[in-house]
Amino acid sequence: MKFWRKPLDLAAVRPARGRVVIIEERCKGCSFCIEYCSREVLALSESFNRKGYHFPKAIKPELCVNCHFCEAVCPEFAIFSVEEEAQA
Repeated sequence: MKFWRKPLDLAAVRPARGRVVIIEERCKGCSFCIEYCSREVLALSESFNRKGYHFPKAIKPELCVNCHFCEAVCPEFAIFSVEEEAQA
């Protein structure tokens, strides 16, 4: 992230990190989670699930900030994010 000015607590505050979990068999390939991810963490995989849909995969998992927006837009509840432990 690029700041136009430097926050005073930049060294003390660490951004939240998350891990995206995808329930592949529940996904119907709508790609809402991919389109609405502001950090471009997700992309469609080349694989198919049992229903015949391409499901998303995390291509840049280190960019996830655990915003839970992918959960909010998924009509099938096939994706969620969990908070990762802070690394020192």
